[in-house]
Amino acid sequence: RIALDSNTDHSTFFKILDERMRLVRDALLVRANRFVGVKANVAPILYMEGACGRKLKANDDITDMFSDGRASISVGYIGLHEVSEIMFPNSPHVFNNPEKTQFLITILKRMQCLAEEWKKSTGFAFSLYATPSESLCHKLVKLDRKHYDHPVLEKSYYTNSFHLSVDFPVNPYDKIDFEKQFIPYSTGGFISYGEYPNIQHNLEALEDVWNYAYYNTPYYGTNTPVDLCFECGYSGEMTPKSKGYECPKCNNSDQSRMNVIRRICGYIGNINLRPVNDGKAEEMRDRIKHISSI
Repeated sequence: RIALDSNTDHSTFFKILDERMRLVRDALLVRANRFVGVKANVAPILYMEGACGRKLKANDDITDMFSDGRASISVGYIGLHEVSEIMFPNSPHVFNNPEKTQFLITILKRMQCLAEEWKKSTGFAFSLYATPSESLCHKLVKLDRKHYDHPVLEKSYYTNSFHLSVDFPVNPYDKIDFEKQFIPYSTGGFISYGEYPNIQHNLEALEDVWNYAYYNTPYYGTNTPVDLCFECGYSGEMTPKSKGYECPKCNNSDQSRMNVIRRICGYIGNINLRPVNDGKAEEMRDRIKHISSI
């Protein structure tokens, strides 16, 4: 939304960013200040028995538990890919555009700098969180569609944190190398991942990617299908459709007669038992594989 409000002007973007960040700070401080005056006996295991690293007495104020950097307050962000598309119209994808990439890094540097300033002035450990955004990725698009008309809003979701767009064809090694540029500024947490087919017959390839990830990114997820059709016994990957999933072997589309497991964002879930919102469902259909099944 900051990018949409900036009308491709970079100086305006950072001016609005600073304004919105101040709003975020004030909102987070409202939450933090709710701890003031709360006594340890409201949650004895947490505050009196050492679960939070200290043992307070029943009538001790818990505020000190969260000061001096002992607990983080997260400033989350999503949609860096969409920012690059809005601020640099009619230009190559960010993966092939160093100018776009540097602009996005500058954004995160600015946000992290502000978070560090707040940490020094308040004692609370503000941090920048590259959120996977299970629901906001769709909710924010719906809100923005009411006020803006832009090609990035044709999709029903914003891209998670600093991730490359899910439909961009790239091998897992290059994806790791690109995304790791943003990790140092995401001090509150992040995840990078690769999308894979069923490659049980080629585990050496998967192991090779894991070895590369081990030395190049602190947190890496592997998305590989483990679906099962209860009608024909097919085990592999169900075919995504607009209304759910379909078995590629027997064409079963009864969602109650299949088991579809996916890494939604940072966790693995059963899509049939816990349906996702329309935006996340579209994002999952758009995902391409970062390695072939051969």
